[in-house]
Amino acid sequence: MSRTLTFYTRAGCPLCEDMADAVRPLAEAGGHRLQAVDVDADPALKARYGWDVPLLFDADVEICRHELNLPALRDWLHRNSGPS
Repeated sequence: MSRTLTFYTRAGCPLCEDMADAVRPLAEAGGHRLQAVDVDADPALKARYGWDVPLLFDADVEICRHELNLPALRDWLHRNSGPS
């Protein structure tokens, strides 16, 4: 079952770039997609998250905040990979 992970980020954020570089290949290897969303492009997201990026979500479920939580991502991948 393929899913799209939402990656909340902002331009020029080195932590965001590092996390995206680590998450993208793992997500894609599991058949999933990573969609980056710039919080600064949406006033509601900017108000909600402020400087609290990077964030990785599956719909409204948070997987990681500020840095890659590899055990949490692997657990998510394990639960969300396989035949649909």
